Amino acid sequence: MALQLKFYTLKFMKKLLLGNEALAQGAIDAGLSGVYAYPGTPSTEITEYIQKSKIAKELNIHASWSVNEKTAMEAALGMSYAGKKSMVVMKHVGLNVAADVFMNMSISGINGGLVVVVADDPSMHSSQNEQDSRYYGKFAMIPILEPSNQQECYDITKYAFELSENLGLPILIRMVTRLSHSRAGVATGERIAQNSIRLPKTPTQFQLIPMHARGRYKHLVNIQPDLLEISENSDFNTFFEGKNKTIGIIASGIAYNYLMENFEDGDCPYPVLKISQYPLPKEPIKQLFDTCEKILVLEDGYPFIEEAISDFLNENRKVIGRLSGDIPRVGELNPDNIANALGFDIVINEDLPKIVLGRPPQLCVGCGHSDLFDAINALKKETENQQVFGDIGCSALGVLPPYKSINTIIEMGSSITMAKGASDAGIHPAIAVIGDSTFTHSGMTGLLDAIIEKTPITIIISDNSAIAMTGAQDSAASGRLISICKGLGLDEAHLKVITPLHKNLQENIDIIREEINHKGVSVIIAQRPCVQLPKEKKDKLKEFTNVSIN
Repeated sequence: MALQLKFYTLKFMKKLLLGNEALAQGAIDAGLSGVYAYPGTPSTEITEYIQKSKIAKELNIHASWSVNEKTAMEAALGMSYAGKKSMVVMKHVGLNVAADVFMNMSISGINGGLVVVVADDPSMHSSQNEQDSRYYGKFAMIPILEPSNQQECYDITKYAFELSENLGLPILIRMVTRLSHSRAGVATGERIAQNSIRLPKTPTQFQLIPMHARGRYKHLVNIQPDLLEISENSDFNTFFEGKNKTIGIIASGIAYNYLMENFEDGDCPYPVLKISQYPLPKEPIKQLFDTCEKILVLEDGYPFIEEAISDFLNENRKVIGRLSGDIPRVGELNPDNIANALGFDIVINEDLPKIVLGRPPQLCVGCGHSDLFDAINALKKETENQQVFGDIGCSALGVLPPYKSINTIIEMGSSITMAKGASDAGIHPAIAVIGDSTFTHSGMTGLLDAIIEKTPITIIISDNSAIAMTGAQDSAASGRLISICKGLGLDEAHLKVITPLHKNLQENIDIIREEINHKGVSVIIAQRPCVQLPKEKKDKLKEFTNVSIN
């Protein structure tokens, strides 16, 4: 059953706004609690408008620049995890930087409404390419919204937050340079109150280890018909009848405005389908094909629609496969799938009992992560709302029994920035657990964001001196963690080193408790070599362990 949405905008005031400013005002009026961004033309004015907004200051909307687009999107996801509405803003090439978390949060879904705004730059006015962010939206299988004018920038943004919370998905808004940087009168509406803190109802939602991610991905695939039905019925997708059927026109986003400029009073004689919401609505496109001699597709950017329309106008079923359902959409291809699609006499029963039951991975006996989780879990009894944000690597196994220490696993480096976003939303204590090699891969920039803003989070770098999960390759962090943290500007009084061993449990609990209570950024390096490392490597690492920070 498709989700039913109610969206009302009571317009009572007009302002002369850039498209970017209209979008920003729409976000404020939608109940925004935080915007995260890295500046990049043509997107910059969105965040600047919120930073300068008097009402945004009164509402305490978080609006500081992030170190890069990846940390921005992770922090926005952290605020969404806490139940509040957040927005992340970047130019098109910035989405390449944030692609890891973007793809994964479409699977984890969101909690508070989360809107991703990407400003594309056709003709490369200030960019190195013309890449079209709609392909990313399709890749992630989430709704895409593409306003056609400044008024729609405002209306679509308010709608996007509502849609996000109703679907439990991030929503992508695609802007383009001309719309971002041109002005028009915009009627604004009443402002919606900000959300209160509301943690996820399903504890495993944000724990993207394979056993949980498979179910989340299946859910994403299963709701695709709902997304299509919502798009088919969207007020932002409009079909205009025309008497002259020699040409049927599909115009997306700002291309619709460009089209109307060619006709006095906007009286176009041809049938026109205006598209501002994706996935592409099938029925009106089919209507154009059935009644018009040829189709003209107008879109600012790549031939996204032009390539796509043939995919679902395959009425004679000449193409079969995953889209048609003849091959399963989810899971690996195998000979039985192929035989079934070819019509061979074979029965596929996925409900048959397995001879060998699946067994989740476990930490090695004697692993330092285990003793660290014991210390973290001991503090749960002392705090009402302790949230632990995890990361990729062996420590990700902390989401499983017997530990159940970690609340989220999204992608490389997201622990620190999600903890930051959750802290910005009001979560305390917010603890990030990240491995040493993951920290140098993708965590340093998030730490810099937190240091710049003096965010009250506790970061625990679980340093096993190896890239352990992939075969114990050398870690770039070995011997460098303290210097890196100092170099990024961390207050040395809140840079601690502990050894995660059972005999040190109470001492480690006391140190972690002390740093949780610090009203700023703390880093605790839990330092103990991987138990799988050969003795000669452990001996070589001794010079890096228990290093004084003074």
